[in-house]
Amino acid sequence: MSSKIRYTDEPLGNLKVVPDFLPRPEDLVFREEGVKVTIALSKRSVEFFKREARRHNTQYQRMIRRLLDAYAEHHSRPPTARSTRTRAKAGALR
Repeated sequence: MSSKIRYTDEPLGNLKVVPDFLPRPEDLVFREEGVKVTIALSKRSVEFFKREARRHNTQYQRMIRRLLDAYAEHHSRPPTARSTRTRAKAGALR
């Protein structure tokens, strides 16, 4: 880049204005509302998550939170025909 750029005042031609399609910066923050809880976990589980978190360069609490979120999401869906039969069968055994 040894040569200097020379700007001229020439017409740019037929330009078209493109509407803004990018999200606002605040829309890029994917934080859900959190609730602080106290929970006692087994030492073995915590050691597992700490070890895996180090391997994947993340926080172990975040891994546990995502696991719980995935579990809750999976089980909050409407039951399928198979899971309904399983629940009915389990209720009959009680």
